[in-house]
Amino acid sequence: MRLSHIGWNLVGLSLPLAIAAVTVPGLLGKLGSERFGLLALAWGLIGYASALDLGIGRALTQMVARLRGEGEVSSIPDVLATAERITLAAGLVGGALITLAALLGAGALTGAKTTSPGEVTGAMLLLAIALPAQAMSATYRGVNEAYLNFKGISLLRVVLGVVNFGGPYLVAIYTARLPWMVSTLVISRLLALFVFHKLALDCFKSSPIIVNKGRYSRSIARSLFAFGGWVTVSSVVSPVLMQADRFMIASVISAAAVTVYVLPYEVVVQSLILVGAISSVIFPNLSWLMRENPGEWRPYFYRWLFIVMGLMLLACAALAAILPVLLPLWIKHNLPPQSVTVGQILCVGVFANAIGSMFYALIHAQGRSDLTAKLHIIELPIFLVLLYVLLGEFGIVGAAWAWVGRMAVDAVALTFIGRRQ
Repeated sequence: MRLSHIGWNLVGLSLPLAIAAVTVPGLLGKLGSERFGLLALAWGLIGYASALDLGIGRALTQMVARLRGEGEVSSIPDVLATAERITLAAGLVGGALITLAALLGAGALTGAKTTSPGEVTGAMLLLAIALPAQAMSATYRGVNEAYLNFKGISLLRVVLGVVNFGGPYLVAIYTARLPWMVSTLVISRLLALFVFHKLALDCFKSSPIIVNKGRYSRSIARSLFAFGGWVTVSSVVSPVLMQADRFMIASVISAAAVTVYVLPYEVVVQSLILVGAISSVIFPNLSWLMRENPGEWRPYFYRWLFIVMGLMLLACAALAAILPVLLPLWIKHNLPPQSVTVGQILCVGVFANAIGSMFYALIHAQGRSDLTAKLHIIELPIFLVLLYVLLGEFGIVGAAWAWVGRMAVDAVALTFIGRRQ
């Protein structure tokens, strides 16, 4: 694994954080806690839309990396054509469901008190347009990851990150209406789809043997679903696990209370960019090594696991120590009182999540996406009950401890499964 691959991933994941650091305090000041909380929910829904690729993007990465390791690159165009059709259909269905939910008044569940229902509904309808684009983008990103084109992916991530935070900030200068801010997220996802598609096609230039355009194949679809179907379960359940806390906070307390939790959450969780940069490179490399050089993947994986554990232990400890200074310096007078405590608690969960993410990549490289999906299914009801109880008993701090508990259980279970495999 080249360090440049990790480096490009870090660039793509970290530069948008710089934009967020500059724009979020201004957004919070201009919008107020409730509207900022609703915008945070829109960011969460956009992220959740990646589940609509039905796990095909990750299945595509695993299959294309495996085909490259086996020297069967001529089959790759058919794999891509098959994946394209599946994810387009899934994205359109997802967009239709969000549209129906918006028209049926689902926006009332956000707990908004000063924002009109029409604004919330309009924002949801706009987000429905972005869902098919987000789903198909995940497929094309899968091709790029299989070919280790992390430079192209990272440059596009930088642009998306800039628009993700900078777009609403610029709009907020002129208006605080939610649909106008959400429209910047939608436009950026449509443009990203076009660029991801071009980058995927450019990958084939490194394989002269690939000359055909590719056709839909039922047998390939079955193979993709055999892996991707379980990834779909994880892709649907995992974002619920990741986003349930903020939506339940909005429902049980208020949309404004989401801000108390989201501000430290976004700061602390972004420390996982290092883990994401490494694990996303390890996944295709492990898939390739297990076919090309079966005796080399174990020392390769454990070397990087111990590196990640050491770095994240230092990062989480340092972050917990400086949060009492960092958050007030960043948010200034708009910082909710409990946010520092919440952030320090979440640091514990971030370290556990770092370990779990590495074993998650290992298990998927082994082709056992079913095991991680089954684990998430088991975790979901337990976490929701724990979250509801702790949120009702201890408020926002209880929600933070519920998230930490889930991360710890997840890490232990994934480590056990990965080692057994």
